[in-house]
Amino acid sequence: MNRIVSSFLLIFIVGCGDIFLPYEPTEPEVNVWELPVTVELDTRLDIDNNGYYHLDVNDESWQTLHRLSGHVYRDGEPLEVFKVYWMSSHYWYMGDTLGYIVNTYLNSEGVYVSLDTSFVTGFDGMEVPTINEASYSNSDGEINTMFAPVRTMESDTVTVTMYYYNYDYELIQESFYIVLD
Repeated sequence: MNRIVSSFLLIFIVGCGDIFLPYEPTEPEVNVWELPVTVELDTRLDIDNNGYYHLDVNDESWQTLHRLSGHVYRDGEPLEVFKVYWMSSHYWYMGDTLGYIVNTYLNSEGVYVSLDTSFVTGFDGMEVPTINEASYSNSDGEINTMFAPVRTMESDTVTVTMYYYNYDYELIQESFYIVLD
């Protein structure tokens, strides 16, 4: 009986101490998913007085490759694994032959020997966009996509649209123009 009374008193004394203070609410936490996402574009191209970017077309190659970049932020902090979509007003059609593969091997005398050439066919009429469709930000918030107009588009003005969805699925888009010189 003494043990029961002693246990009850111990529980009562400890239970009424400062250890069990009532919960005091603090400032409400900010839900980071409700903070707006911002994307800062870096085309790495010269811009004219009209706000048009300029890209020199490589006359020595069928396609001119150029990387478009930018950074994604939420509340000033880089945002990782954020998907950004890209569209271009221009595309081109592929002919029947994509290219060819030359099968070679190194013989026992250390000389490369060509066996045959295989043509990659069956692509006639396939539409090829001039920009990659989507990209994801890395741990620094950096996004990149490749823009690759072809030689026949020289002197055209291409409209490029970058778009993404904010935290509440609000569509945010930005279009800019690239003159192919």
